[in-house]
Amino acid sequence: MGFSDFHGNSETVHRIRDMLVHQRLPHAVILAGPRGSGKYTLALMLAKAMNCLSPTTTNGLPDFCGQCSNCTRIAQSEDLESRCAEAVDTREHLRETDKKETRILVQTHPDVLVIPPDPPQMMIKVDQVRRVIESIYFRPGEAKERIYIFTDSAFMKEAANSLLKVLEEPPEFATIFLLAENPGELLATIRSRSMTFCLGALSAEEIERYLTRHRPDWDTKQRSLVARLCEGAVGRARGFDLTAYIAARDHALTILASSLRGSDHSQLFKVTETYRSGAEGREKIEALLRTLYSLLQDIMFLNSGTPGLVRNTDVQDELKKLSESADFAWVAFAADRLSEVERGIRRNLLRSLSLDAFATALERR
Repeated sequence: MGFSDFHGNSETVHRIRDMLVHQRLPHAVILAGPRGSGKYTLALMLAKAMNCLSPTTTNGLPDFCGQCSNCTRIAQSEDLESRCAEAVDTREHLRETDKKETRILVQTHPDVLVIPPDPPQMMIKVDQVRRVIESIYFRPGEAKERIYIFTDSAFMKEAANSLLKVLEEPPEFATIFLLAENPGELLATIRSRSMTFCLGALSAEEIERYLTRHRPDWDTKQRSLVARLCEGAVGRARGFDLTAYIAARDHALTILASSLRGSDHSQLFKVTETYRSGAEGREKIEALLRTLYSLLQDIMFLNSGTPGLVRNTDVQDELKKLSESADFAWVAFAADRLSEVERGIRRNLLRSLSLDAFATALERR
């Protein structure tokens, strides 16, 4: 067990480990890459390597044993989604006054703190950064270094400014990892005080080979489809819910077909009526919106004469029929309207009505 378990981006991982062995890793590191590219996994691996009680080496580079008390306790944070759900559930059972003052944090080792976005706004808040400030200048109790992992780049303004003060004078025994899909969301002053490492997308062939080993329950066509849909992110491929995606895509195709093919909206209303309010409905509509963007991009690829870039290959014939009625101007307009739907959802507008308005606005006159 060790860095050999990390899939892809070997040059970037080699570079970081080389900096570790020469003690040149900066105190603030930005790990950038698409969702599912392994940013969080790599941050935890580095936390283990920096604090392993029985460190090993691989080809002269530092590695971790995965068995010592530090490694095993840090590893308990690997299932971030479950840990966050536990923290949210615990907060929900507090008194109302305590609930407002409690922020979501994940800590399975006393010297390693994970800071995820705090719901419902899903942003890093100032009270979370204050927890970092409260402990970062104290020497670690059981580890060699204190590690702080911010799992998202969506900071509230006051939180970002508070973090900047820490980055200006970081202690020598602490390292902060900032994970970002888009580093540009971080303040320029934060980026200038950090070193950025980018995790690139893997090829569809690499993902497919990985899925052959780890998802033998899928057939060849399913693995090929998921390899294209996950956009080079092995983490996304590993946990890809193909059944849920196909259900969302069926709805998305109905919405697009209703916009392009006629005035009968009966099927459209049957679909949009299922998108209700509530936390479960929010997750469902976010999946639908991502799928709509994916289909619009595939239609654009078909219109531009590059069918090899299409990701939804199993419904390519249906997409080709839609593309015959959808020129570039229509696709661009559809993408703009879809972004308006996203903004409306954040303002808690009625979901079914927003989708109806989206589809009818795109109708060919």
